[in-house]
Amino acid sequence: MITTKIQIEPYLAQWLTAKYYDGKVGAVRFPPHTDIYEKVYDVMTTRPAGVSPIDNGNLEFALPDKRDGNFSFGKNPERYNYISAQGARILEKRFKAMFWAEIHEVMDENKHLHGIDYQDTAYMLVRRYDLKDISDEGLLKNYQRWKDKMRRKKKRDYVKRKKR
Repeated sequence: MITTKIQIEPYLAQWLTAKYYDGKVGAVRFPPHTDIYEKVYDVMTTRPAGVSPIDNGNLEFALPDKRDGNFSFGKNPERYNYISAQGARILEKRFKAMFWAEIHEVMDENKHLHGIDYQDTAYMLVRRYDLKDISDEGLLKNYQRWKDKMRRKKKRDYVKRKKR
């Protein structure tokens, strides 16, 4: 299994490591049926001349290999083993969207289906994913901002009808 590293926000690296770490590979490994697997596959390129063969970053992950199984096509990770700076930005943006979508979904589900307070859920998420670079208050504030943005900004005007 070929791995590479990219630099992303620390809390995202911690979340991905807690969620997708594969002990056999010794790095994060995305399941083949997920859209992030496809996105990583899309941004894989050949290493440009003059670029160091050693990658630096806080997230090490296994590169997808579509040639496994019955497929005879796809990018060979031994050759396509480089993620450019722009590719890393694309992945970081996708990781961030996935992270916040999961946080918002869990907070809504816990509150409305299980009756668990938002603060308790935020604390539980920080502990579950061992997040050191974002606090439960940060998760809670982001959720509140998101919830306020999703709500209707202006109250609906009701028109009083004249009685005849």
